[in-house]
Amino acid sequence: MSAVRGIGFDLDHTLAIDNRLERVALLRLLGVMLEEGGRTIGTLADEIESIDDLLSRQRRGDFTIDDAVRTFATQHSVEPADRYVETFRRWTVEMVGEFVIPLPGVKTTLDALAERGIAIAILSNGWNPLQARKAEQAGFRGPILVSGEIGEQKPAAHAFERLLQALGTDPEESWYVGDDPHCDVAGAQSAGMQSVWINWEAKQYPSQLRPPEHTISEFAQLLDLLPAAVRTR
Repeated sequence: MSAVRGIGFDLDHTLAIDNRLERVALLRLLGVMLEEGGRTIGTLADEIESIDDLLSRQRRGDFTIDDAVRTFATQHSVEPADRYVETFRRWTVEMVGEFVIPLPGVKTTLDALAERGIAIAILSNGWNPLQARKAEQAGFRGPILVSGEIGEQKPAAHAFERLLQALGTDPEESWYVGDDPHCDVAGAQSAGMQSVWINWEAKQYPSQLRPPEHTISEFAQLLDLLPAAVRTR
């Protein structure tokens, strides 16, 4: 096995869980909109389904988070004003400390990687400053590449090539750790990296996709996968 010189990480559901932070922020914003004359689109279940679809499309790169909030306002018959965007952005960043919880073993594992001289970086679909604040809450110290800033969206190989540039490593000596089979595993493989699927939720891996090179159920198990040849620089 080749020596591992760099490891990239997904953020949400890999380093930390955010407990649907953005969904909650939009539901809070809905309350403001209704007080200002807005209309509901149905039951609470309907609202949540619509919010989740909107956020999913934003993460796919269909539109920016600002446009997602404006669309949300239009759906509820209020003027898509910038103040709603500013309120949503402020609330989500403020909520990180309460909502975002690092996965067990993240800090000690990241410290161990640093001791071994392994470069680390985050590649995440999302927007800043939210993702940067989440990474900080998870105890991550290193480069953070966010799709909203770099103009590349996972699973595109170009996004992972940007990650490799940040790591300063070649694909064959680089791993990527993530929970999403499509965006994380398949994306990393398309760039020639080895993939590590973190499956702490005990999900079934899609049979139509090429299997990951490694699978772990706990974050700390990442250290057990590393070849003995790795040495501190």
